[in-house]
Amino acid sequence: MYPEHTPHVPAQRAVEVHQPTPYPPAAPAAAPVVPVQPSTVPAVASIVLPDGRVVTGYAINPAQPEPLAAKPAVSRTAVNVALGGAGFLAVCGGLVLLTSFIAALTAFITQLITLAAVIFGGWIAVQIFSARGHQGGGTTVNIRKAVIKRNHFHG
Repeated sequence: MYPEHTPHVPAQRAVEVHQPTPYPPAAPAAAPVVPVQPSTVPAVASIVLPDGRVVTGYAINPAQPEPLAAKPAVSRTAVNVALGGAGFLAVCGGLVLLTSFIAALTAFITQLITLAAVIFGGWIAVQIFSARGHQGGGTTVNIRKAVIKRNHFHG
């Protein structure tokens, strides 16, 4: 590309030196300073640097985010559905028990009525059969000889 024997002079470059321009320190807005006693005295921490210097200052606690509202482990809808199901099962169980109780009570009353009928029927049978065996023990009324006059019997 270039001939080998051509003299080559390095190009001169213009060098510009930029000096930083310092900004004047920002003056804080003049706010009224009200001395306030801190509620607690912060702890002063001292740190020894590797070169032997000691730096002393206040420890700054990192900002802690506000705790989120605690969410329940299970949604309220699921709890309501579960409680509704448990209530429904309790009502169904109660109705089954009530039906069983009514059926048992009906059977018991039927047995009592049957027992009363057997006992009363047996008592009547005993009265009938015992009266035929003992003819002379009671009062005998001969209706053929009685004269009925105005609801009075005359013999």
